[in-house]
Amino acid sequence: MVRLIVAAAAVTLLGVAPASAATYSAKPATPFSGRFVARDITWNCGPAACEGSTADSRPTVLCQSLAKHAGRIESFIVDGRELASADLAKCNTAAKAMTVSAATAQ
Repeated sequence: MVRLIVAAAAVTLLGVAPASAATYSAKPATPFSGRFVARDITWNCGPAACEGSTADSRPTVLCQSLAKHAGRIESFIVDGRELASADLAKCNTAAKAMTVSAATAQ
C-alpha cells in the first residue's frame, strides 16, 4: 500500500514538473533595439544582441520569427551552442528584405 502511494506521488510530481527554459541570443546584421513577442518568446534587443528565454525547442523557427522583425541574423546561440550554418541560412530566408533606399544608403 505504501509503495502504491509513493508511486502515485512520484507520477504526480513528474507530471507537473516545469519544463526548463532554453536561453537564446542572436546578433542581427543591422543593430536593432526594442522588445517584442514573436512566437513563444519575448525578445529584448539592444545595440549588440537580442536575448530571450522559452521552453520552445524549435530554434530555427524562433530564429525565423526574430529575422522577420530584426532582419538578417549573423549568429544565433541556444544555451551556449551556435546554430548550425545550414539552419542559420534557413533562418535568414525569413529576414525582411532591405528597401532600395536602405540598400543605397549603405
